[in-house]
Amino acid sequence: MYQKVTIVGNLGRDPEMRYTPSGQAVTSFPVATNRVYTGSDGQKVKETTWFRISAWGKQAENCNNYLHKGSKVLVEGRLVPDPQTGAPRIFTRQDGTTGSSFELSAIDIKFMDSKSDSESGPAGEETGGGEEDIPF
Repeated sequence: MYQKVTIVGNLGRDPEMRYTPSGQAVTSFPVATNRVYTGSDGQKVKETTWFRISAWGKQAENCNNYLHKGSKVLVEGRLVPDPQTGAPRIFTRQDGTTGSSFELSAIDIKFMDSKSDSESGPAGEETGGGEEDIPF
């Protein structure tokens, strides 16, 4: 069996890199995706979904070096469920409401910012254009 999830969104904060005890690099960062639609009452509704991304090895190092808060990325990966429930992780926000966390283990990450949007990126990374609202 096989699963693959593809998202395009913007980083919610700068990546954080650490190393496993065996010395492998792992970088984590949140990505927000946006959906805008017209509700049944005729009003525009903006929906934001957050994903926690984990990148490994050389890809983790590249993400740590070239991505920053607001960077646009395309991430392909697999969903990582909560080990106890097999569902997304459930948490309680500071205001007391319930939220869920969708976690992806990255298989491939494309940097989508144009060269003028970022200082520099690794050679060979795809770039794309277009402006999109950042939800923060």
